[in-house]
Amino acid sequence: MKKLTALSLSFLAFQNLIAQDQPNIIVFLVDDMGLMDTSLPFLTDADGNAQRHSLNDWYRTPNMERMAEQGVRFSTFYAQSVSSPSRTSIMTGQNATRHRTTNWINSENNNKTEFGPTDWNWTGINKNTITLPQVLKGSGYKTIHVGKAHFGPIGTEGENPLNVGYDVNIAGCSIGEPGSYLGENGYGHIKGNKSRAVPGLEKYHGTDTFLSDALTLEANHEIDKAIDENKPFFLYLSHYAVHAPFNADKRFIENYQKSDKDEKTKSFATLIEGMDKSLGDLMDHLQAKGIADNTLIIFLGDNGSDAPLGDEKGHFSSSPLRGKKGSEYEGGMRVPFIVSWGAVNHTHPNQMKLSIKPGSIQSQLGTVMDLYPTILSVANVKSPQKHIIDGFDLATQLSGKINQERPNKFLMHFPHEHRGSYFTTYRDGDWKLIYYYNPEWPERPYCELYNLKSDPTEIHNYASTKSKLVRKMIADMVSQMDSEGALYPEDANGNIIRPIY
Repeated sequence: MKKLTALSLSFLAFQNLIAQDQPNIIVFLVDDMGLMDTSLPFLTDADGNAQRHSLNDWYRTPNMERMAEQGVRFSTFYAQSVSSPSRTSIMTGQNATRHRTTNWINSENNNKTEFGPTDWNWTGINKNTITLPQVLKGSGYKTIHVGKAHFGPIGTEGENPLNVGYDVNIAGCSIGEPGSYLGENGYGHIKGNKSRAVPGLEKYHGTDTFLSDALTLEANHEIDKAIDENKPFFLYLSHYAVHAPFNADKRFIENYQKSDKDEKTKSFATLIEGMDKSLGDLMDHLQAKGIADNTLIIFLGDNGSDAPLGDEKGHFSSSPLRGKKGSEYEGGMRVPFIVSWGAVNHTHPNQMKLSIKPGSIQSQLGTVMDLYPTILSVANVKSPQKHIIDGFDLATQLSGKINQERPNKFLMHFPHEHRGSYFTTYRDGDWKLIYYYNPEWPERPYCELYNLKSDPTEIHNYASTKSKLVRKMIADMVSQMDSEGALYPEDANGNIIRPIY
């Protein structure tokens, strides 16, 4: 009997060893969180050292600091300027110009805006889209979606994450914002915006469980189930926080009451701190379950800040960067990005395969398109050959080195109306071009040109004095856009408006 028990234990140990061959992977996505919405500084000085600014002293995110101490943060990481395009890029590894979900998706109606392209992909991803969870699921991963989806409108396949590669969906649907963060309000079901009520969390209705906590509890429960099933897991924990409405998280409001900032700004800060508590609770749970050193955590925001500070294109909510969510400036598309193992263990086989330099800051840029190839590489899973990927594997950059094969370029295309309207931004090295289409006067476009090295706050517009450089950058921009199949704005008669140079 003892021999049988020993054999059984040996077999279980062997099974656990096999399960450990593939690391667990968590994407911790925060809605509308910009680069400066944290006590952790991401911006650096000329020598690459972290540089604190006033907003870093306003917010409280100790668990982001904890994660950064054991991992690497990027000083320059780009997303799209609004939600659905970034989320689709994470799922596909493609630029928005290629997947053509170039605006946020309205649940009920096609929101192309007046001069937007007729054929933009407002229905988002579907069962035929090759997605990150779909590929991982096909290689033995349990794929778990918790929180905001915003992959497709009501009545489409993308509305339900179960249709696009996830084994589990909790609280994900077509909506882009919660009806309420308060359990007392049923997250919008009992009181609040019922058309934006968060589904699937009925057990917390009428309680004082804040939405960010409810999602964290559900995520940890699904981790436990994956462990019991002896399967590696991919968890996409996508917080509704810190999107409006800015309901105060009463657990943290005292931390901000002595400030002279308005109540909405204080409430936003509590959403940030509650999100950070979720990160800490998740990391603690991984430790308690003994899987922290075999779990890779990727933390990021989906677009620039929407903090209720100042105007849309000034130096306020993302100070010292310019602009906020939906704008064409750096504050509209730069987001926090941290990658770490749940616990540092340099002798762990998977950490030896993917070396992450603890406490480091990577100055070479990265983008949301990089998550797809990086995660598949970590999982030792190949993407289907027919699927085009615009992102880069971040492994070299995570180790603290520069990826010499990566061009220092980023293109963000927004052929719709928002805080910034009908524009394309194109970064090449230190130079950033903003090209504005003019649907009412197509022959009269407008450009801005900034040197992000000497002028990271985007104040000095060189477009009128460096016309030769502007023309070259427009030509390069158009070449990339056409190669990716970009759709352009249209005038009142439906004529396509291509860039002029």
